[in-house]
This record gives sequence, C-alpha cells and structure tokens, in this order.
Amino acid sequence: MTHPPTLARKRLLVSIHDVSPRSWRAVDTLVERLERHVGAGQYAMLVIPDHWREAPIAGDRAFHAALRGWAAQGVEMFLHGWCHRDESGLSSFKARHLTAGEGEFLALSQAEAAGLMQQGKALLEDILGAPLAGFIAPAWLYGPGALAALDEAGFALAEDHFKVWVPGSRAVLARGPVVTWASRSRGRIASSLAFATLARAALPVMPTVRVAVHPGDVTVPALLASIDATLARFAATHRPSRYGALLV
Repeated sequence: MTHPPTLARKRLLVSIHDVSPRSWRAVDTLVERLERHVGAGQYAMLVIPDHWREAPIAGDRAFHAALRGWAAQGVEMFLHGWCHRDESGLSSFKARHLTAGEGEFLALSQAEAAGLMQQGKALLEDILGAPLAGFIAPAWLYGPGALAALDEAGFALAEDHFKVWVPGSRAVLARGPVVTWASRSRGRIASSLAFATLARAALPVMPTVRVAVHPGDVTVPALLASIDATLARFAATHRPSRYGALLV
C-alpha cells in the first residue's frame, strides 16, 4: 500500500499475544487474518515459554520450527512472561479480577522477575538463533520488581497499555492506548467492541497506533469483525511497521 508522504511516517504496530503450543491453531487463524491487512510478517508475536504450566515450549521441536518459520518471514518475537499466570498469591485485585489471574509479573521481587526473564530469554533466543525484540509482561502489568529487573535484563524494548519504552533508560518511544479485545464474558466483549469503535474514530491522529489480538478472539465472530474493521481503518493512514523501527 502506498501512503501519502505525510502519512508514511505514521506507524501501525500489530501483535499476537499468548503464542504457545496451546494456542497454535488459533494463532494460525490470526496470522491469516492479520496478513490480509498488514502483509506477511508485519506484526509481532508474544511467546509464552510454558503457558499456564501446561504447554512447555522447551521440548516441542515442531513448535520450535514454527517459531523459526514465522521469524524468517519477519515476525518480531517478544518474550511474554514465563507461564502467564500469577503464582505469587500476592497481587490481589488487579491480577485476580482484572486479568483472570494472569498478572504474572505484578507481585514478583526483582530477583524472581530477573530469573524468569533470563530463563525465557535464553530459551527463546536459543530456539530462534537470534535476539528477541523485547519483553512484554502478561496483561501488560509490571510491579516494581519486574520493572527493576527489566532495566537489567538486556531487552531492547518493552510495552504496557499506554506506551512503548527502552528498558534501562526508560526512554518512551510511543504513547497511546493499545486497541485490544476481550472474550472472557459478554460484558468484556461489549466493552472491547465499544472501545475499538471509539479508537477507529479517535486514534488515527496518533503517530503510532498499536493493535493487539489474542487467541480467544477467534471464538467470537463479532470480535473478528471488529478486528478486521480496525485494521482496515488504521492501515489506511498508518504504515504497518515493526516495533524495532521505533529505535531507529
């Protein structure tokens, strides 16, 4: 797609969350859908090393090959926690209620967070044979310990709901809310559809727009229709891009 010069500088960053052997089939569905709008490989994947302690990547050679295949097409790979589940029992309301217990890095100490980051980084970089693009905490939730660990972990990029930044310096590279959807309940489906509609009207003025999809989205036709409408709207004004381009 050719953009006018004034619009070509605007970026559309798209990501698929919760990539693991457990979600492989849904991820394939999302890949096909996203590529209709942004092209092959023009998105990121957020990979979970052992999703809910039920889908370890370490010994899954078929999934290793899938990850390498996606990366070869240009997909950026981020570490997305370790198991995506809060196992501390300490993170209270946010992790248990707002995210269905998935705020894994919200209550960890710096040492605990650093250990999981280092373990996940080493695992995925060994599989891929290349550095990861960055780290994004499950549910975009970081406690003080996780932020401190992230500053020392050697990742180039990190992201939360409202910004993308450089760990260490904490320099902010992009601001604005992520457009995402929720499939856990009728109420969350309705609210995420409403926000996406609002975002399509309000966010095209932003220099960087971020869109994130999840495997659960494929189970709700209304969410898939909203994802299509949202990507089509933003792809008309923003160039599908890589997170790494923010560093240039």
